[in-house]
Amino acid sequence: MGGSVSCCISPGESPKIHRREVELEECPITTTEDVSEDTGTYLQHISDRELPDELAQEANPSDHPRASTLFLNKSQTDVREKRKSYYLNHMSPGLLTKKYSSCSTIFIDDSTVSQPNLKSTIKCVALAIYYHIKNRDSNRSLDIFDEKKHPLTRDKVPDDYSVVDPEHKLIYRFIRTLFSSAQLTAECAIVTLVYLERLLTYAEMDICPCNWKRIVLGAILLASKVWDDQAVWNVDYCQILKDITVEDMNEMERHFLELLQFNINVPASVYAKYYFDLRSLADENNLSFPLEPLNNKRAQKLEAISRLCEDKYKDLCKSAMRKSVSVDNLVGIKNTHAVLS
Repeated sequence: MGGSVSCCISPGESPKIHRREVELEECPITTTEDVSEDTGTYLQHISDRELPDELAQEANPSDHPRASTLFLNKSQTDVREKRKSYYLNHMSPGLLTKKYSSCSTIFIDDSTVSQPNLKSTIKCVALAIYYHIKNRDSNRSLDIFDEKKHPLTRDKVPDDYSVVDPEHKLIYRFIRTLFSSAQLTAECAIVTLVYLERLLTYAEMDICPCNWKRIVLGAILLASKVWDDQAVWNVDYCQILKDITVEDMNEMERHFLELLQFNINVPASVYAKYYFDLRSLADENNLSFPLEPLNNKRAQKLEAISRLCEDKYKDLCKSAMRKSVSVDNLVGIKNTHAVLS
């Protein structure tokens, strides 16, 4: 106060100002002296500020649709080993159990990108988390997700809880219990996986035996609030997990959001990428979606879904045309005013 200079406005004491100077040095600004007089004032085009294709491919897969999902990359090692063993044994169990269509019968599954099959989607998400844990790079974690420091039950946590990797069935049962009790949808399971991988990337941590339950719970909690119209409250999860407190749920949710930098947006292209990558993961692990013969009732249902999607697409096109027409009208009105004046 008065004549004294506080540290908040001192350039030498503020890390934000130092970071800003570094950013300005890395991104030089083109001055008007560097531009010839014939071109006039130079304005950088938006395409010049976009990331190159190489950088976009290496970006966070939960934000960019062209970046490969983390769980699919984690599973490739095991998939190659399975293919090698199948080749050595001259057999492929997928070919023995898979159903094929014929001239008289068509086998299809009822899972679509807009309405995925709930049970199969949860199995695929659990398998993706299983590969994340099994093929993790290290054991980087945070205390808020440590099950030893924040237990979900009153039962004693085993001494080897941070060493033994959970099986796929255990992960599936944990997720299925939450989804069936809270009556969550299959789309919520896909968004849960998106938030989980976004957390691992943003926070630079790993999902491992000591934290996987609380990370999955936090991702499900956030996805149910963002995706479902009737969100499940934190107190409702306390009724599912009897020994957890509301204060613990609130604290975990707050930390989860801060680590995500409050980025809870899931573009449609990213959602579709995760859906189809989960289907690829299912095919590679002989976990195919259930196939049923196509009958009249199912054919009518598929036709109705297709017609509904087509109507939604037409409505979007009409709204886009109305917006463009309104802009044209505004331009015409401005031109008319200019002529009259």
